Amino acid sequence: MGMINLAGWEERTQSVDELITELREKTKGISDASIEFFPPPSVPGFGNASGVELRVLDKSGTGDLQRTATVTQDFIAALGKSPAIGSAFTNYDANFPQYLIHVDQEQAAKKGVTVDQAMSTLQTLIGSYYASNFIRFGQLYKVMVQASPEYRINPEDLLKLYVKNNRGELVPYSTFVRLERVYGPDQLTRYNMYTSAMVSADATPGHSTGDVIKNVQETAKQVLPKGFTFEWSGMTREQVLSGDQALYIFALVIVFVYLILAAQYESFLLPLPVLLSLPTGLFGAFLFLKILGLENNIYAQVALVMLIGLLGKNAILVIEVAEQRRRAGASVFDAVIEGTLSRLRPILMTSFAFILGLMPLVVADGAGALGNRSIGTAAAGGMLLGTTFGLLLVPGLYVIFAGMIKVKKPEPVTEAVEEEAEAMHA
Repeated sequence: MGMINLAGWEERTQSVDELITELREKTKGISDASIEFFPPPSVPGFGNASGVELRVLDKSGTGDLQRTATVTQDFIAALGKSPAIGSAFTNYDANFPQYLIHVDQEQAAKKGVTVDQAMSTLQTLIGSYYASNFIRFGQLYKVMVQASPEYRINPEDLLKLYVKNNRGELVPYSTFVRLERVYGPDQLTRYNMYTSAMVSADATPGHSTGDVIKNVQETAKQVLPKGFTFEWSGMTREQVLSGDQALYIFALVIVFVYLILAAQYESFLLPLPVLLSLPTGLFGAFLFLKILGLENNIYAQVALVMLIGLLGKNAILVIEVAEQRRRAGASVFDAVIEGTLSRLRPILMTSFAFILGLMPLVVADGAGALGNRSIGTAAAGGMLLGTTFGLLLVPGLYVIFAGMIKVKKPEPVTEAVEEEAEAMHA
């Protein structure tokens, strides 16, 4: 694994995705290695790369590491056939070359060496040991104890090292240690206490991580044998756990808007023209996201919540004036015509000023450009279509629902009422 640091935006003309495509083309001819390129995770600390992260779990209880490797490779091969998945790989390798150290404990005891002492010394000589610190020239330095490089170049050099026994004598490791070349995983990881193999996958252009998640679930049902399953990890786990949380948030927003408008208009019908005009803006947001090849991510969802408020405000401006004219005695049709004409100019001015203000986000470049483009495109596209069609849709909806409401006419003033009023005044 290696980290590639990119030059600043002002020093290069290619994005991360373009660079990854170029590097994949340059390395696809290398047959002695499997090379994968991934951008970093969107949230630091959630995995090693962006995309989808999952773990294949061995729940069979056999502990067969080779079987886990075979199942994982078959699973990855099946994932590679999906059009939504661009690349999938695992860092689990059950055939990693290793050396197994056999310790003759009886011979070591004769030499006055304990196994714990032998392994501890070997760890210091080969793997290093942090001993202390010292300060020099105002800088803190660490003291690391380790054998010189020339004494640990080859695996056989381990047998030439020495360990001190209980009598203070140096005993060579070759007298009680034997090396055996074996193959196995370089590290064993467990997830929920099961032996696991981590798998990473990214989406092809035009597909989102949601598409990849759906394809992984379908492939797992078809490919993974009995005793094996998978679990999400990293950022993908948070995404799956959140599920359709955004839908509940939007539903809650709509309910609050409806209740507030119902209290303001003192009617359960008049808020409906406002709410039924919102889908045009939402359609415009998704349409422009699709046209520009952007995803419905968290930035776009923030723009959708903002659109509900802004488009609702435009509809409220028209309905508020129309409702005042209707209560003053005008017909529903005349009231809504007057309300639309009186509020047309401020609605167009504020809406198109808002859209123009979002243009820098729509064409953003550099660091964080994807998030800026998502929120800008969703808000500008939704506002454009929502305003355009809303000016036609809101008056029509108002005529329909306001026509269902009966306006209470003031009761005629009788002579008895006039006499009572005069008596009270006197």
